[in-house]
Amino acid sequence: MIVRPDIHHLVLITQPDHAALAGRIMEAWRADGLPDHPHRGTVLLATHEHDGGWREPDAAPVADPVSGAPFDFLEAPIAIRQAVWPRGVARLVEAHPYAAALVARHALNVYRRHRDSADWSSFFTTMEHREADALARASGAERAGWPTDYRFLFLGDLVSLVFCNGWTQPFEAEGYRIILTPAGIRVTPDPFGGARVPLVVAARRIPARRYASDADLRDALAAAPALTLEGVAEG
Repeated sequence: MIVRPDIHHLVLITQPDHAALAGRIMEAWRADGLPDHPHRGTVLLATHEHDGGWREPDAAPVADPVSGAPFDFLEAPIAIRQAVWPRGVARLVEAHPYAAALVARHALNVYRRHRDSADWSSFFTTMEHREADALARASGAERAGWPTDYRFLFLGDLVSLVFCNGWTQPFEAEGYRIILTPAGIRVTPDPFGGARVPLVVAARRIPARRYASDADLRDALAAAPALTLEGVAEG
């Protein structure tokens, strides 16, 4: 769950909804050979579905017992974060093994800072095995793009995260500068061929208060009004 402060409220965005936005951003990407990529559909699928393993925890969010605030995706308990990725890969690997391999690579990348932690050792072993298994199932033509195809998933994820979280600091990644603007997101150099790409993501707003229990938080979320965050991505 993305948890975004909003004056006296918190705006909550599910990880699958953020990932779907990442996929739509990359659908509009006209740079780096992506429009003519022989496996563009699979790369876009991986981007769109890369947070599929968050579906269950986002449907039943938990509150920090100390602060009473809902955990976000960065601070969720280790057990939740580590369970997300094998589940997400498993959902893809039978029908779309190359997409599953890209998602496994994403898991290994986003948690790389924990590589030397004993608490994360089994996670890295598991995800490396999942990645290798998925790659072995992919076609030889797909494997020819490994691992450089991962950059598309990474970029789509980052652009979407900046927008969904409202992160104000600029990001430099894969030769691009990504920055939040009043209108949405600016990416330079322009990867969208001059187009203004709509950014639309579903969200819910709950009071920014202490939640006494997980049940209290879930009741507030169930009663929360739906809203839509909108903007544009442009070069």
